[in-house]
Amino acid sequence: MALAKLDSEITFALSVRDRHASAEWYQKTLGFALRYHIDEAGWSEMSTFTPGVILGLGEQGEPTPGNAVPVFGTPDIDATRAAMEAGGVRFDGETVEVEGMVRMATFYDPDGNALMVAQDLSKTH
Repeated sequence: MALAKLDSEITFALSVRDRHASAEWYQKTLGFALRYHIDEAGWSEMSTFTPGVILGLGEQGEPTPGNAVPVFGTPDIDATRAAMEAGGVRFDGETVEVEGMVRMATFYDPDGNALMVAQDLSKTH
């Protein structure tokens, strides 16, 4: 039995220098649709053509190419994190919340690859 309870969404988070310019590029080049920009969080999301797969664009001054972080959706991040930690999974810091939008937590696989779980708070309002 799995430690984590996940839903049918996954977000691939990429670090980019300018989210707005990157969103335009993904729209023009791949036909992805802008879901939204959250300027105060430095975050944008694009819908892809694959059901349940979202492209997240996280703005950083010096992005790290090749450092995509899969973000797995979960209906209850507290229960998921508690079960994973009880199973020995290492997390990086506390669960972070962008009020009214999302709660997320970074964890690592045995090789040190960063992954995240996230609970979409906009679905509960």
